[in-house]
Amino acid sequence: MIDRSLAAIGLRRRSFEGAGAGRRTFGWGKMPNPQAAVQAARQPLMQRARYLVANNPHAAAAKAAWVAALVGSGIWPALTGPISDRWTAWTDEADADWLTDFPGLCALLVGSMVVDGEGLAVRTVTRAGLRIRVLDPDQLDGSLTRPLPDGGAIINGVEFDAIGTRVAYWIKPQRYELAMPANMNPVRVPAEDVIHLFRPDFPGQVRGISWFAPVVLRIAEHDEWHGAQITRQKIGALLAGVITTQDGTTPFAGEMQGDAVIGSLEPGAMVVLPPGKDVTFSNPPAIAEEANEFARITLHEIAAGLGLPYEVMTGDLSQVNYSSIRAGIVSWRQRIETIQHNVIVFQMLRPTWKHWVTVERLAGRIDGRLEDPVPVRWITPKQPWVDPAKDVQAEVDAINAGLMSRREAVAARGMDVGTLDAEIAADRAREKALGLTFTSPVKVPQPEGTTA
Repeated sequence: MIDRSLAAIGLRRRSFEGAGAGRRTFGWGKMPNPQAAVQAARQPLMQRARYLVANNPHAAAAKAAWVAALVGSGIWPALTGPISDRWTAWTDEADADWLTDFPGLCALLVGSMVVDGEGLAVRTVTRAGLRIRVLDPDQLDGSLTRPLPDGGAIINGVEFDAIGTRVAYWIKPQRYELAMPANMNPVRVPAEDVIHLFRPDFPGQVRGISWFAPVVLRIAEHDEWHGAQITRQKIGALLAGVITTQDGTTPFAGEMQGDAVIGSLEPGAMVVLPPGKDVTFSNPPAIAEEANEFARITLHEIAAGLGLPYEVMTGDLSQVNYSSIRAGIVSWRQRIETIQHNVIVFQMLRPTWKHWVTVERLAGRIDGRLEDPVPVRWITPKQPWVDPAKDVQAEVDAINAGLMSRREAVAARGMDVGTLDAEIAADRAREKALGLTFTSPVKVPQPEGTTA
């Protein structure tokens, strides 16, 4: 009212209509404090997203698509020599629960980040080396929030020092409450021993929010609509006939229910009704084309809210061609690379690599001083081509034109150029030693006046 009164006399006027007050904006939602909103909504959204992934096929496909795109067969460090062999051997031993390998641990954490909003794991050191145990995000005590005497604070189970640096996590030691009384009091775990994987959506974010947050309501409503359409189809399949007679007799034998006779027709039967008797069949409802179009539009909205191409989430390729699917996939791959490098590599892989190198050096399994860093470049999984022939030719043309390097092209395939060159050299040496001859690669035409 104050805003409208001031605006009426020309003292205050908003130039942005979305910030205005009036009939058009009445009932619009607001989020003044995103951190408080996440604290209040994180657990309900997580529980509902889990339910949808367990019961809705599109939600399950969305989670699987994100995990496959972000992790695939694994994000690997570009290594050579003994340290590469030791890392490869360790990846099979990384899981403290002995359920999967290191890429599998990454997939578990990424899947939890997509559905629950965050992935949680702890790193522990055993005699055999570094081990990682994936935890349920509920084990991070979200109810624990209080100030600390040194000027720091615990917010939703995450402890910060006086300057706002994460220093510890308060984690419940058991995953779930057991039938017998159990100690569910949280234990303080130093931050350097914890993997807390989540997508930061705003500055100062403490806990992650489910990626399904924008579409939880839309998926639930789509489920309800779909159930109603199935019921409609079931009713439509119930074809019934009503026989009208003038003398009260019936040509069918059947079961008497009150004054009515309930009979049935058999396939292939030929029935001749006597004069004065008529049969009227029901007209069951059919699903019109606008209902199918409504379903597609709703699924497009759900896919957009989840950051997925519609075709990836639904598997529906009926309305795409090479150009349209390539444009959609290229845009999605840019989003994939952003999350891989800015979230997964930064929050999980780099800290784990530093921790692993320290443990292995202390155990004497790899050479080097503790203070010497071991920089590494992480190779993401190869993204499949839309049209291999066209994509390869485009890469060859770009390399020949000087617009990209072989290293860049090889890295896009999820490989390291040094490793690839060594494999090619070894293959050619073995072929020569064995007297094998294969089709020679096609030579690129050289400009006139130059020698190949």
